[in-house]
Amino acid sequence: MAITSVAGPPPSSAAYSVEEGAVRALWDLLNACGDELPFEFLKHVKHVEFNVSSQDSDAVHFPTPLKEQDATLAIKALEACATAAIADLRYGSDVQGPRDIAVDIDRTSCFLMSAYLTTIDGMGKAHPLVKSKVPDTDLNRAQSILYRRLSANLYETKNPGEYYHIHGSLDATKTLEMIGLPPFNPKMVDYRTCINTIENAVKKFTSAELDEMNIQNEQAGIPALTWDQFLATPHGSALSQLPPISVTEIERSTPPAPFDHTDTLSGPQHALRGIKVIEMCRVIAGPTIGRSLAAHGATVLKVTSPNLPDVPFFQVDVNTGKHTTSLDLRNESDRAIFDDLLADADVLIDGYRPGALARLGYSQEALVRLAESRSRGFVYVAEDCFGGTDEPSSATEWAGRRGWQQIADCVTGVAWAQGKFMGLDEPVVPPFPMSDYGTGALGCVAAMSGLYRRAKHGGSYVCRTSLCQYDIFVMKLGLLPAAEQERLRKKHNTDFFELRHSDSVDEVGRRALASMKRTAPHLFDEELMHAEWSVGFDGVVAWPKEVIDIHGLRIGHVRPARPNGFDKPSWLGWEESEREQVTDSEGEHTEDSEEEI
Repeated sequence: MAITSVAGPPPSSAAYSVEEGAVRALWDLLNACGDELPFEFLKHVKHVEFNVSSQDSDAVHFPTPLKEQDATLAIKALEACATAAIADLRYGSDVQGPRDIAVDIDRTSCFLMSAYLTTIDGMGKAHPLVKSKVPDTDLNRAQSILYRRLSANLYETKNPGEYYHIHGSLDATKTLEMIGLPPFNPKMVDYRTCINTIENAVKKFTSAELDEMNIQNEQAGIPALTWDQFLATPHGSALSQLPPISVTEIERSTPPAPFDHTDTLSGPQHALRGIKVIEMCRVIAGPTIGRSLAAHGATVLKVTSPNLPDVPFFQVDVNTGKHTTSLDLRNESDRAIFDDLLADADVLIDGYRPGALARLGYSQEALVRLAESRSRGFVYVAEDCFGGTDEPSSATEWAGRRGWQQIADCVTGVAWAQGKFMGLDEPVVPPFPMSDYGTGALGCVAAMSGLYRRAKHGGSYVCRTSLCQYDIFVMKLGLLPAAEQERLRKKHNTDFFELRHSDSVDEVGRRALASMKRTAPHLFDEELMHAEWSVGFDGVVAWPKEVIDIHGLRIGHVRPARPNGFDKPSWLGWEESEREQVTDSEGEHTEDSEEEI
Protein backbone atom coordinates (compact mmCIF):
# COMPACT_ATOMS: atom_id res chain seq x y z
CA MET A 1 0.00 0.00 0.00
CA ALA A 2 1.53 3.28 -1.04
CA ILE A 3 1.49 6.10 1.49
CA THR A 4 0.38 9.18 -0.35
CA SER A 5 -0.32 11.84 2.25
CA VAL A 6 1.06 12.99 5.58
CA ALA A 7 -2.44 14.07 6.66
CA GLY A 8 -3.27 10.77 8.34
CA PRO A 9 -3.65 7.01 7.96
CA PRO A 10 -6.08 5.38 5.56
CA PRO A 11 -9.22 3.76 6.93
CA SER A 12 -8.90 0.20 8.18
CA SER A 13 -10.74 -2.73 6.66
CA ALA A 14 -12.87 -5.29 8.50
CA ALA A 15 -10.34 -8.11 8.12
CA TYR A 16 -7.01 -7.52 9.86
CA SER A 17 -4.24 -6.61 7.44
CA VAL A 18 -0.59 -6.29 8.44
CA GLU A 19 -0.12 -3.94 5.49
CA GLU A 20 -2.77 -1.56 6.78
CA GLY A 21 -1.48 -2.00 10.32
CA ALA A 22 1.99 -0.98 9.17
CA VAL A 23 0.61 2.17 7.57
CA ARG A 24 -1.13 3.13 10.81
CA ALA A 25 1.98 2.27 12.82
CA LEU A 26 4.13 4.49 10.58
CA TRP A 27 1.90 7.48 11.27
CA ASP A 28 2.06 6.76 14.98
CA LEU A 29 5.85 6.48 14.78
CA LEU A 30 6.22 9.76 12.90
CA ASN A 31 4.01 11.52 15.43
CA ALA A 32 5.85 9.95 18.37
CA CYS A 33 9.32 10.86 17.06
CA GLY A 34 8.34 14.41 16.15
CA ASP A 35 11.26 16.85 16.17
CA GLU A 36 13.82 14.08 16.65
CA LEU A 37 13.64 13.56 12.88
CA PRO A 38 14.95 15.99 10.22
CA PHE A 39 12.09 17.26 8.10
CA GLU A 40 13.82 15.91 5.00
CA PHE A 41 13.15 12.35 6.22
CA LEU A 42 9.40 12.99 6.12
CA LYS A 43 9.49 14.09 2.47
CA HIS A 44 10.06 10.47 1.45
CA VAL A 45 7.13 8.97 3.33
CA LYS A 46 4.88 9.41 0.29
CA HIS A 47 7.16 7.08 -1.68
CA VAL A 48 6.84 4.16 0.79
CA GLU A 49 5.07 0.98 -0.24
CA PHE A 50 4.67 -2.15 1.87
CA ASN A 51 5.15 -5.18 -0.36
CA VAL A 52 2.48 -7.87 -0.25
CA SER A 53 3.41 -10.77 -2.52
CA SER A 54 0.56 -13.05 -1.41
CA GLN A 55 -2.28 -13.39 1.06
CA ASP A 56 0.14 -15.16 3.39
CA SER A 57 2.41 -12.10 3.32
CA ASP A 58 -0.35 -9.82 4.63
CA ALA A 59 -1.15 -12.14 7.55
CA VAL A 60 0.12 -12.07 11.12
CA HIS A 61 2.86 -14.68 11.19
CA PHE A 62 3.79 -14.91 14.87
CA PRO A 63 1.84 -16.56 17.71
CA THR A 64 1.58 -13.36 19.73
CA PRO A 65 -1.07 -10.67 20.32
CA LEU A 66 1.51 -7.93 19.83
CA LYS A 67 1.74 -5.91 16.61
CA GLU A 68 5.43 -6.72 16.18
CA GLN A 69 5.26 -6.94 12.39
CA ASP A 70 3.37 -3.63 12.11
CA ALA A 71 5.80 -1.87 14.44
CA THR A 72 8.96 -3.12 12.76
CA LEU A 73 7.64 -2.49 9.25
CA ALA A 74 7.02 1.12 10.31
CA ILE A 75 10.51 1.47 11.78
CA LYS A 76 12.10 -0.04 8.69
CA ALA A 77 10.06 2.30 6.49
CA LEU A 78 11.40 5.24 8.49
CA GLU A 79 14.93 3.83 8.13
CA ALA A 80 14.37 3.79 4.37
CA CYS A 81 13.17 7.41 4.40
CA ALA A 82 16.29 8.40 6.34
CA THR A 83 18.47 6.55 3.82
CA ALA A 84 16.77 8.27 0.89
CA ALA A 85 17.21 11.69 2.50
CA ILE A 86 20.92 11.05 3.08
CA ALA A 87 21.27 9.89 -0.54
CA ASP A 88 19.59 13.12 -1.71
CA LEU A 89 22.05 15.14 0.36
CA ARG A 90 24.99 13.12 -0.90
CA TYR A 91 24.19 12.40 -4.54
CA GLY A 92 21.51 14.98 -5.35
CA SER A 93 17.73 14.67 -5.23
CA ASP A 94 16.94 15.19 -8.90
CA VAL A 95 19.41 12.82 -10.57
CA GLN A 96 17.28 9.72 -10.81
CA GLY A 97 13.74 10.87 -10.04
CA PRO A 98 11.71 9.75 -7.02
CA ARG A 99 13.39 7.26 -4.71
CA ASP A 100 10.60 4.70 -4.56
CA ILE A 101 10.78 2.71 -1.34
CA ALA A 102 9.65 -0.89 -0.90
CA VAL A 103 9.42 -2.47 2.56
CA ASP A 104 8.92 -6.22 2.35
CA ILE A 105 6.52 -7.79 4.85
CA ASP A 106 7.89 -11.34 4.60
CA ARG A 107 11.50 -10.21 4.93
CA THR A 108 10.52 -8.15 7.99
CA SER A 109 9.21 -11.30 9.66
CA CYS A 110 12.49 -13.01 8.83
CA PHE A 111 14.38 -10.06 10.34
CA LEU A 112 12.42 -10.47 13.59
CA MET A 113 13.63 -14.07 13.98
CA SER A 114 16.96 -13.65 12.23
CA ALA A 115 19.01 -15.61 14.78
CA TYR A 116 16.71 -18.60 14.25
CA LEU A 117 17.10 -18.52 10.45
CA THR A 118 20.83 -17.84 10.15
CA THR A 119 22.98 -20.91 9.52
CA ILE A 120 26.57 -22.04 9.00
CA ASP A 121 26.86 -24.84 6.47
CA GLY A 122 23.15 -25.41 6.94
CA MET A 123 23.39 -25.67 10.75
CA GLY A 124 21.24 -23.34 12.86
CA LYS A 125 21.66 -22.24 16.48
CA ALA A 126 20.12 -25.42 17.88
CA HIS A 127 22.16 -27.85 15.76
CA PRO A 128 24.37 -30.04 18.01
CA LEU A 129 27.38 -29.73 15.70
CA VAL A 130 27.30 -25.98 15.08
CA LYS A 131 29.54 -25.36 18.09
CA SER A 132 32.43 -26.74 16.09
CA LYS A 133 32.11 -23.73 13.75
CA VAL A 134 31.67 -20.99 16.37
CA PRO A 135 34.44 -19.90 18.75
CA ASP A 136 33.41 -20.38 22.36
CA THR A 137 32.84 -16.93 23.88
CA ASP A 138 30.72 -18.31 26.73
CA LEU A 139 33.57 -17.63 29.15
CA ASN A 140 31.50 -18.14 32.30
CA ARG A 141 29.53 -21.19 31.08
CA ALA A 142 26.30 -19.23 31.46
CA GLN A 143 24.99 -20.53 28.13
CA SER A 144 26.43 -24.02 27.79
CA ILE A 145 25.33 -25.34 31.20
CA LEU A 146 21.54 -25.65 31.35
CA TYR A 147 21.29 -25.09 35.10
CA ARG A 148 23.25 -21.85 34.87
CA ARG A 149 21.40 -20.77 31.74
CA LEU A 150 18.09 -21.03 33.57
CA SER A 151 19.29 -18.44 36.07
CA ALA A 152 18.01 -16.05 33.39
CA ASN A 153 14.33 -16.86 33.54
CA LEU A 154 10.89 -15.87 34.80
CA TYR A 155 9.70 -17.40 38.08
CA GLU A 156 6.87 -17.08 40.57
CA THR A 157 7.79 -15.43 43.87
CA LYS A 158 6.79 -15.96 47.50
CA ASN A 159 3.54 -14.16 46.78
CA PRO A 160 1.22 -16.34 44.64
CA GLY A 161 0.46 -14.68 41.30
CA GLU A 162 3.54 -12.43 41.53
CA TYR A 163 6.39 -13.06 39.08
CA TYR A 164 9.98 -11.89 38.86
CA HIS A 165 12.52 -12.28 36.05
CA ILE A 166 15.94 -12.99 37.48
CA HIS A 167 18.75 -12.70 34.98
CA GLY A 168 22.21 -14.18 35.45
CA SER A 169 23.18 -12.32 32.29
CA LEU A 170 26.40 -13.77 30.92
CA ASP A 171 27.70 -14.99 34.28
CA ALA A 172 24.98 -16.60 36.50
CA THR A 173 27.13 -17.10 39.60
CA LYS A 174 26.00 -13.96 41.43
CA THR A 175 22.33 -14.53 40.71
CA LEU A 176 22.35 -18.18 41.78
CA GLU A 177 24.25 -17.43 44.99
CA MET A 178 21.94 -14.49 45.66
CA ILE A 179 18.93 -16.82 45.88
CA GLY A 180 20.81 -19.40 47.93
CA LEU A 181 21.85 -21.88 45.25
CA PRO A 182 25.34 -23.13 44.34
CA PRO A 183 26.81 -21.54 41.19
CA PHE A 184 27.44 -24.99 39.71
CA ASN A 185 25.55 -28.25 40.26
CA PRO A 186 26.66 -31.11 37.97
CA LYS A 187 23.63 -33.18 38.99
CA MET A 188 21.27 -30.64 37.50
CA VAL A 189 20.92 -31.74 33.88
CA ASP A 190 17.16 -32.21 33.46
CA TYR A 191 15.27 -29.19 32.09
CA ARG A 192 12.23 -29.43 34.38
CA THR A 193 14.28 -30.32 37.45
CA CYS A 194 16.47 -27.25 36.93
CA ILE A 195 13.41 -25.01 36.58
CA ASN A 196 11.71 -26.42 39.67
CA THR A 197 14.87 -26.12 41.77
CA ILE A 198 15.48 -22.50 40.81
CA GLU A 199 11.81 -21.54 41.12
CA ASN A 200 11.62 -23.06 44.60
CA ALA A 201 14.59 -20.90 45.58
CA VAL A 202 13.00 -17.78 44.07
CA LYS A 203 9.74 -18.52 45.94
CA LYS A 204 11.51 -17.86 49.24
CA PHE A 205 11.48 -14.14 48.40
CA THR A 206 8.94 -11.52 47.46
CA SER A 207 9.35 -9.47 44.31
CA ALA A 208 10.39 -6.46 46.40
CA GLU A 209 13.06 -8.51 48.19
CA LEU A 210 14.41 -9.88 44.93
CA ASP A 211 14.52 -6.41 43.47
CA GLU A 212 16.48 -5.07 46.42
CA MET A 213 18.96 -7.96 46.22
CA ASN A 214 19.42 -7.41 42.50
CA ILE A 215 20.16 -3.74 43.03
CA GLN A 216 22.65 -4.49 45.80
CA ASN A 217 24.41 -7.13 43.70
CA GLU A 218 24.24 -5.04 40.49
CA GLN A 219 22.40 -7.80 38.69
CA ALA A 220 19.69 -7.63 36.07
CA GLY A 221 16.20 -8.50 37.25
CA ILE A 222 12.73 -6.98 37.36
CA PRO A 223 9.15 -7.71 38.44
CA ALA A 224 6.79 -8.80 35.67
CA LEU A 225 4.26 -5.97 35.48
CA THR A 226 1.14 -5.43 33.46
CA TRP A 227 1.04 -2.47 31.07
CA ASP A 228 -1.09 -0.46 33.51
CA GLN A 229 1.21 -1.30 36.42
CA PHE A 230 4.23 -0.20 34.40
CA LEU A 231 2.62 3.11 33.49
CA ALA A 232 1.82 3.66 37.19
CA THR A 233 5.53 3.50 38.11
CA PRO A 234 7.50 6.78 38.04
CA HIS A 235 9.85 5.32 35.41
CA GLY A 236 7.07 3.96 33.21
CA SER A 237 5.08 7.18 33.45
CA ALA A 238 8.09 9.33 32.52
CA LEU A 239 9.36 7.03 29.78
CA SER A 240 5.96 6.77 28.12
CA GLN A 241 6.10 10.53 27.53
CA LEU A 242 9.40 10.31 25.66
CA PRO A 243 9.75 9.64 21.92
CA PRO A 244 11.04 6.20 20.82
CA ILE A 245 14.36 7.85 19.93
CA SER A 246 16.08 11.07 20.96
CA VAL A 247 18.73 13.04 19.09
CA THR A 248 20.43 15.78 21.13
CA GLU A 249 23.08 18.24 20.02
CA ILE A 250 25.98 18.28 22.51
CA GLU A 251 28.29 20.74 20.72
CA ARG A 252 27.85 23.11 17.79
CA SER A 253 31.35 24.47 17.24
CA THR A 254 32.43 21.89 14.66
CA PRO A 255 31.53 22.67 11.03
CA PRO A 256 29.27 20.59 8.78
CA ALA A 257 30.78 17.22 7.80
CA PRO A 258 29.18 16.55 4.42
CA PHE A 259 28.95 13.08 2.96
CA ASP A 260 31.51 12.40 0.25
CA HIS A 261 29.81 12.93 -3.11
CA THR A 262 32.85 12.24 -5.27
CA ASP A 263 32.29 8.48 -5.48
CA THR A 264 34.06 7.18 -8.58
CA LEU A 265 32.47 3.74 -8.54
CA SER A 266 29.91 3.01 -11.24
CA GLY A 267 26.35 1.93 -10.61
CA PRO A 268 24.16 2.44 -7.56
CA GLN A 269 25.98 3.12 -4.31
CA HIS A 270 25.32 2.78 -0.59
CA ALA A 271 24.10 5.92 1.12
CA LEU A 272 26.57 5.55 4.02
CA ARG A 273 29.65 4.41 2.11
CA GLY A 274 32.75 5.75 3.85
CA ILE A 275 31.09 6.40 7.22
CA LYS A 276 33.23 4.77 9.94
CA VAL A 277 31.45 3.20 12.88
CA ILE A 278 32.88 1.71 16.07
CA GLU A 279 30.46 -0.70 17.69
CA MET A 280 30.89 -1.57 21.35
CA CYS A 281 28.02 -3.96 22.02
CA ARG A 282 27.16 -7.57 22.76
CA VAL A 283 24.29 -9.96 22.09
CA ILE A 284 21.56 -8.55 19.74
CA ALA A 285 19.99 -5.09 20.11
CA GLY A 286 23.12 -2.91 19.99
CA PRO A 287 24.86 -5.04 17.34
CA THR A 288 21.70 -4.82 15.20
CA ILE A 289 22.27 -1.07 14.98
CA GLY A 290 25.72 -1.71 13.52
CA ARG A 291 24.44 -4.47 11.26
CA SER A 292 21.77 -2.13 9.90
CA LEU A 293 24.24 0.71 9.26
CA ALA A 294 26.55 -1.78 7.52
CA ALA A 295 23.72 -2.71 5.14
CA HIS A 296 23.76 0.93 4.00
CA GLY A 297 27.50 0.82 3.36
CA ALA A 298 28.96 2.05 6.65
CA THR A 299 32.34 0.63 7.61
CA VAL A 300 31.45 -0.97 10.95
CA LEU A 301 34.20 -2.24 13.25
CA LYS A 302 32.91 -4.26 16.20
CA VAL A 303 35.27 -3.97 19.16
CA THR A 304 34.96 -6.54 21.94
CA SER A 305 37.15 -7.35 24.92
CA PRO A 306 38.76 -10.80 24.95
CA ASN A 307 37.89 -10.91 28.66
CA LEU A 308 34.14 -10.35 28.30
CA PRO A 309 31.71 -13.15 27.44
CA ASP A 310 29.23 -13.09 24.57
CA VAL A 311 26.56 -15.50 23.33
CA PRO A 312 28.50 -17.60 20.79
CA PHE A 313 25.98 -18.26 17.99
CA PHE A 314 24.48 -14.77 17.93
CA GLN A 315 27.74 -13.55 16.37
CA VAL A 316 26.87 -15.45 13.18
CA ASP A 317 23.78 -13.27 12.91
CA VAL A 318 24.60 -9.79 14.24
CA ASN A 319 28.20 -9.58 12.99
CA THR A 320 26.98 -9.56 9.38
CA GLY A 321 28.61 -6.85 7.29
CA LYS A 322 31.29 -5.92 9.84
CA HIS A 323 34.89 -6.43 10.69
CA THR A 324 35.53 -7.51 14.27
CA THR A 325 38.50 -6.99 16.56
CA SER A 326 39.53 -7.58 20.17
CA LEU A 327 40.80 -4.80 22.42
CA ASP A 328 40.95 -4.57 26.21
CA LEU A 329 40.48 -0.90 27.11
CA ARG A 330 42.07 -1.52 30.50
CA ASN A 331 45.29 -2.44 28.71
CA GLU A 332 47.46 0.59 27.91
CA SER A 333 48.63 -0.54 24.47
CA ASP A 334 45.13 -1.68 23.43
CA ARG A 335 43.72 1.61 24.64
CA ALA A 336 46.19 3.54 22.47
CA ILE A 337 45.07 1.52 19.43
CA PHE A 338 41.43 2.19 20.26
CA ASP A 339 42.09 5.91 20.63
CA ASP A 340 43.61 5.99 17.14
CA LEU A 341 40.55 4.20 15.72
CA LEU A 342 38.18 6.52 17.57
CA ALA A 343 39.97 9.61 16.31
CA ASP A 344 38.99 8.70 12.75
CA ALA A 345 35.46 7.40 13.49
CA ASP A 346 32.18 9.10 12.71
CA VAL A 347 29.89 7.04 14.95
CA LEU A 348 30.31 5.26 18.27
CA ILE A 349 27.62 2.73 19.23
CA ASP A 350 27.44 2.00 22.95
CA GLY A 351 25.35 -1.01 23.97
CA TYR A 352 26.74 -1.40 27.47
CA ARG A 353 25.12 -0.38 30.73
CA PRO A 354 24.77 3.42 31.01
CA GLY A 355 27.98 4.96 32.29
CA ALA A 356 30.26 1.98 31.57
CA LEU A 357 32.19 3.63 28.73
CA ALA A 358 32.30 6.94 30.59
CA ARG A 359 34.04 5.23 33.51
CA LEU A 360 36.67 4.04 31.02
CA GLY A 361 37.26 7.63 29.93
CA TYR A 362 34.96 7.81 26.91
CA SER A 363 32.24 10.09 28.18
CA GLN A 364 30.21 12.49 26.07
CA GLU A 365 32.48 15.28 27.27
CA ALA A 366 35.55 13.36 26.10
CA LEU A 367 33.96 12.83 22.69
CA VAL A 368 33.17 16.54 22.47
CA ARG A 369 36.82 17.38 23.21
CA LEU A 370 37.94 14.96 20.51
CA ALA A 371 35.42 16.38 18.03
CA GLU A 372 36.61 19.93 18.68
CA SER A 373 40.28 18.94 18.40
CA ARG A 374 39.72 17.38 14.96
CA SER A 375 37.07 19.93 13.81
CA ARG A 376 34.62 17.16 12.94
CA GLY A 377 31.64 16.18 15.01
CA PHE A 378 30.76 12.82 16.54
CA VAL A 379 27.54 10.82 16.53
CA TYR A 380 27.26 8.83 19.76
CA VAL A 381 24.49 6.21 19.76
CA ALA A 382 23.46 4.73 23.10
CA GLU A 383 21.21 1.68 23.37
CA ASP A 384 20.22 0.16 26.71
CA CYS A 385 17.36 -1.61 28.43
CA PHE A 386 15.43 0.95 30.45
CA GLY A 387 16.01 4.25 28.64
CA GLY A 388 15.77 7.58 30.39
CA THR A 389 18.51 10.09 31.02
CA ASP A 390 22.26 10.04 31.66
CA GLU A 391 21.62 11.07 35.25
CA PRO A 392 18.75 8.95 36.58
CA SER A 393 16.21 11.15 38.31
CA SER A 394 13.39 10.21 40.63
CA ALA A 395 11.19 10.05 37.53
CA THR A 396 13.46 7.63 35.63
CA GLU A 397 14.98 5.80 38.57
CA TRP A 398 15.65 2.63 36.58
CA ALA A 399 17.71 4.36 33.87
CA GLY A 400 21.04 3.05 35.14
CA ARG A 401 19.96 -0.54 35.78
CA ARG A 402 21.25 -3.55 33.91
CA GLY A 403 18.84 -5.23 31.57
CA TRP A 404 18.16 -7.43 28.56
CA GLN A 405 15.33 -8.09 26.15
CA GLN A 406 13.40 -10.36 28.54
CA ILE A 407 13.73 -7.78 31.32
CA ALA A 408 12.18 -5.07 29.13
CA ASP A 409 9.43 -7.42 27.94
CA CYS A 410 8.54 -8.29 31.54
CA VAL A 411 8.54 -4.80 33.02
CA THR A 412 6.54 -3.10 30.23
CA GLY A 413 3.63 -5.56 30.25
CA VAL A 414 4.60 -7.36 27.05
CA ALA A 415 5.02 -10.70 28.85
CA TRP A 416 1.66 -10.39 30.62
CA ALA A 417 -0.02 -9.64 27.28
CA GLN A 418 1.57 -12.78 25.82
CA GLY A 419 0.48 -14.92 28.75
CA LYS A 420 -3.14 -13.77 28.61
CA PHE A 421 -3.19 -14.41 24.86
CA MET A 422 -2.20 -17.99 25.69
CA GLY A 423 -5.13 -18.37 28.07
CA LEU A 424 -3.01 -18.03 31.21
CA ASP A 425 -3.23 -15.82 34.26
CA GLU A 426 0.54 -15.45 34.26
CA PRO A 427 3.19 -13.77 32.08
CA VAL A 428 5.11 -15.55 29.33
CA VAL A 429 8.06 -14.02 27.46
CA PRO A 430 7.10 -13.75 23.74
CA PRO A 431 8.85 -15.89 21.11
CA PHE A 432 12.07 -14.73 19.45
CA PRO A 433 14.16 -11.66 20.34
CA MET A 434 11.78 -9.35 18.46
CA SER A 435 12.25 -6.47 20.92
CA ASP A 436 16.01 -6.70 20.35
CA TYR A 437 15.71 -6.43 16.58
CA GLY A 438 13.09 -3.67 16.73
CA THR A 439 15.26 -1.67 19.12
CA GLY A 440 18.25 -2.10 16.83
CA ALA A 441 16.22 -0.76 13.90
CA LEU A 442 15.22 2.27 16.00
CA GLY A 443 18.87 2.85 16.86
CA CYS A 444 19.76 2.83 13.18
CA VAL A 445 17.17 5.57 12.52
CA ALA A 446 18.55 7.60 15.43
CA ALA A 447 22.12 7.26 14.12
CA MET A 448 21.06 8.37 10.63
CA SER A 449 19.29 11.38 12.11
CA GLY A 450 22.50 12.39 13.88
CA LEU A 451 24.61 11.84 10.76
CA TYR A 452 22.21 13.87 8.63
CA ARG A 453 22.27 16.80 11.05
CA ARG A 454 26.05 16.64 11.36
CA ALA A 455 26.38 16.72 7.57
CA LYS A 456 24.00 19.63 7.12
CA HIS A 457 24.48 21.73 10.26
CA GLY A 458 27.69 20.53 11.92
CA GLY A 459 28.02 19.71 15.60
CA SER A 460 28.00 16.46 17.57
CA TYR A 461 24.96 14.45 18.64
CA VAL A 462 23.88 11.96 21.26
CA CYS A 463 21.28 9.53 19.91
CA ARG A 464 19.36 7.29 22.30
CA THR A 465 16.88 4.46 22.29
CA SER A 466 16.12 1.49 24.52
CA LEU A 467 14.37 -1.85 24.67
CA CYS A 468 11.69 -0.36 26.90
CA GLN A 469 11.06 2.50 24.47
CA TYR A 470 10.56 0.00 21.66
CA ASP A 471 8.17 -2.03 23.82
CA ILE A 472 6.26 1.13 24.74
CA PHE A 473 5.83 1.93 21.05
CA VAL A 474 4.50 -1.59 20.42
CA MET A 475 2.13 -1.48 23.40
CA LYS A 476 0.79 1.94 22.40
CA LEU A 477 -0.21 0.46 19.03
CA GLY A 478 -2.65 -1.70 20.95
CA LEU A 479 -3.01 -5.46 20.80
CA LEU A 480 -4.35 -7.30 17.79
CA PRO A 481 -8.17 -7.39 17.59
CA ALA A 482 -9.86 -10.17 19.58
CA ALA A 483 -10.97 -11.95 16.39
CA GLU A 484 -7.40 -11.97 15.05
CA GLN A 485 -6.05 -13.28 18.34
CA GLU A 486 -8.60 -16.10 18.25
CA ARG A 487 -7.60 -16.92 14.66
CA LEU A 488 -3.95 -17.13 15.74
CA ARG A 489 -4.80 -19.41 18.65
CA LYS A 490 -6.54 -21.81 16.27
CA LYS A 491 -3.81 -21.49 13.66
CA HIS A 492 -1.00 -22.26 16.13
CA ASN A 493 -2.94 -24.88 18.11
CA THR A 494 0.15 -26.92 19.01
CA ASP A 495 2.25 -27.56 22.10
CA PHE A 496 3.16 -23.88 21.93
CA PHE A 497 0.08 -23.21 24.04
CA GLU A 498 1.27 -25.64 26.70
CA LEU A 499 4.09 -23.25 27.63
CA ARG A 500 4.11 -21.68 31.09
CA HIS A 501 5.77 -18.64 32.67
CA SER A 502 8.94 -20.55 33.64
CA ASP A 503 9.66 -22.04 30.23
CA SER A 504 12.92 -20.65 28.87
CA VAL A 505 13.28 -18.35 25.89
CA ASP A 506 14.95 -21.25 24.09
CA GLU A 507 11.92 -23.48 24.64
CA VAL A 508 9.49 -20.73 23.67
CA GLY A 509 11.47 -20.04 20.52
CA ARG A 510 11.80 -23.72 19.61
CA ARG A 511 8.06 -24.34 19.82
CA ALA A 512 7.16 -21.11 18.04
CA LEU A 513 9.58 -21.92 15.22
CA ALA A 514 8.09 -25.38 14.75
CA SER A 515 4.58 -23.91 14.61
CA MET A 516 5.58 -21.21 12.13
CA LYS A 517 7.24 -23.71 9.82
CA ARG A 518 3.83 -25.34 9.59
CA THR A 519 1.67 -22.19 9.41
CA ALA A 520 3.95 -19.86 7.40
CA PRO A 521 6.29 -22.15 5.44
CA HIS A 522 6.99 -19.48 2.82
CA LEU A 523 9.10 -17.57 5.37
CA PHE A 524 11.65 -20.38 5.28
CA ASP A 525 12.21 -20.32 1.49
CA GLU A 526 15.81 -20.02 0.35
CA GLU A 527 14.86 -17.05 -1.84
CA LEU A 528 14.51 -14.94 1.33
CA MET A 529 18.12 -15.69 2.30
CA HIS A 530 21.63 -14.71 1.21
CA ALA A 531 24.41 -17.29 1.28
CA GLU A 532 28.12 -16.45 1.22
CA TRP A 533 31.37 -18.10 2.20
CA SER A 534 32.69 -16.68 5.48
CA VAL A 535 36.45 -16.78 5.87
CA GLY A 536 35.97 -16.17 9.60
CA PHE A 537 33.62 -19.08 10.24
CA ASP A 538 35.24 -21.26 7.55
CA GLY A 539 31.89 -22.13 6.03
CA VAL A 540 28.88 -20.86 4.12
CA VAL A 541 26.81 -18.46 6.19
CA ALA A 542 23.19 -17.89 5.19
CA TRP A 543 21.27 -14.95 6.60
CA PRO A 544 17.99 -13.12 5.83
CA LYS A 545 17.93 -10.56 3.04
CA GLU A 546 17.52 -6.91 3.90
CA VAL A 547 13.99 -5.65 4.45
CA ILE A 548 14.03 -2.52 2.29
CA ASP A 549 14.73 -1.61 -1.34
CA ILE A 550 15.19 1.98 -2.56
CA HIS A 551 15.21 2.87 -6.23
CA GLY A 552 18.69 3.88 -7.38
CA LEU A 553 20.47 2.88 -4.15
CA ARG A 554 22.51 -0.12 -3.18
CA ILE A 555 21.31 -1.85 0.00
CA GLY A 556 22.87 -4.99 1.39
CA HIS A 557 25.93 -6.27 3.20
CA VAL A 558 29.25 -6.54 1.39
CA ARG A 559 30.63 -9.27 3.66
CA PRO A 560 29.21 -12.18 5.66
CA ALA A 561 29.60 -12.43 9.42
CA ARG A 562 32.83 -13.35 11.13
CA PRO A 563 33.56 -14.22 14.78
CA ASN A 564 34.35 -11.62 17.41
CA GLY A 565 37.99 -10.55 17.37
CA PHE A 566 38.73 -11.94 13.91
CA ASP A 567 40.30 -8.85 12.27
CA LYS A 568 43.15 -6.46 12.88
CA PRO A 569 42.15 -3.21 14.62
CA SER A 570 42.41 -1.06 11.51
CA TRP A 571 40.29 0.92 9.06
CA LEU A 572 42.47 -0.33 6.18
CA GLY A 573 42.41 -3.47 4.02
CA TRP A 574 38.82 -4.49 4.51
CA GLU A 575 37.43 -7.56 2.79
CA GLU A 576 34.48 -6.87 0.52
CA SER A 577 32.62 -9.62 -1.31
CA GLU A 578 29.06 -9.39 -2.47
CA ARG A 579 26.93 -11.61 -4.68
CA GLU A 580 23.56 -10.13 -3.85
CA GLN A 581 21.25 -8.46 -6.30
CA VAL A 582 21.06 -4.70 -6.10
CA THR A 583 18.76 -2.30 -7.91
CA ASP A 584 20.49 0.08 -10.26
CA SER A 585 19.30 3.52 -11.31
CA GLU A 586 17.20 2.09 -14.13
CA GLY A 587 15.42 -0.39 -11.89
CA GLU A 588 17.28 -3.35 -13.41
CA HIS A 589 19.06 -5.94 -11.29
CA THR A 590 22.77 -6.55 -11.42
CA GLU A 591 25.00 -9.19 -9.84
CA ASP A 592 28.05 -7.95 -7.94
CA SER A 593 31.35 -9.81 -7.87
CA GLU A 594 34.06 -10.03 -5.24
CA GLU A 595 36.49 -7.21 -4.68
CA GLU A 596 38.98 -6.00 -2.11
CA ILE A 597 39.03 -2.54 -0.62
